[in-house]
Amino acid sequence: NAQQAVAGHLTLVMVRLLRMATPAPAHSVLLIEDDQLLSDLLARKFAAEKIRMTYAPTGEIALDVLKNEEKRPSLILLDIRLPGIDGFEVLKLLKANPDLAKIPVIILSNFGQAEDIARGKNLGAEKFIVKVTLTLEQIVDVVRATFEKSPGS
Repeated sequence: NAQQAVAGHLTLVMVRLLRMATPAPAHSVLLIEDDQLLSDLLARKFAAEKIRMTYAPTGEIALDVLKNEEKRPSLILLDIRLPGIDGFEVLKLLKANPDLAKIPVIILSNFGQAEDIARGKNLGAEKFIVKVTLTLEQIVDVVRATFEKSPGS
């Protein structure tokens, strides 16, 4: 039926126009974290703040995600204790890659020993956050502050 075809075409045109009119989030975060609950909670918080979040439960998956130039994040939140390669090794690999080295990395860990914090900073982490000391809102605030001080934001 011609009328249905025209209606279907108009619907597609409207969807495309809406997508074009809806600005993409200015910032994005890659969360490298094996805790699914925390990841889900942060995803909701970031979505409410119009920050796109990509999730990787392991370092290996994160490094795979980062190969795609179009999906590279504005910032990386990185857990230390991960299955497979740990967060320190991921950080080392990120900072050794000229295409990825400029992406700010915030370590988000349950472990806050002085040697872990020093190691993270020495490897190039922007900040080291101990998860249990901040609320989700405070984590989002730290991310926003990092966006504001990073070049190209």
